[in-house]
Amino acid sequence: MRPIDLLWVGLGGGAGSVLRWAIGKAVGERYHGGFPLATFMINVGGAFVIGYLTILFSVDWRDRYGTALNAGVLTGVLGGFTTFSSMQLDAYKVREAGRTGLALAYLVGSVAIGFAAAAAGAGLARLQG
Repeated sequence: MRPIDLLWVGLGGGAGSVLRWAIGKAVGERYHGGFPLATFMINVGGAFVIGYLTILFSVDWRDRYGTALNAGVLTGVLGGFTTFSSMQLDAYKVREAGRTGLALAYLVGSVAIGFAAAAAGAGLARLQG
């Protein structure tokens, strides 16, 4: 690990976190339902983008850390943008609000739809050549 790699991951992570915050804030100002829509959209969107870029950059899933572009974008930006911990907390809060079925559907749906989004992103990148 080189210092420049840490710089790219840190800069990318900061940018991804700010983007996540901005999208979460914008969605939260417009949507007031009982479903954690912002976190869901962020995670599914991030899954699509990482699937797309991984194919576009020809990155093996075990080596997303090698180049500055991979470190800064795939690990940094998308790692800072997507949020597993917020998804877990949102599901807990939905369950605490007495909506256990919705909490479970949210968790299972996030994983299943995120998987489909990553596959769709990878498929789109393959189609584009």
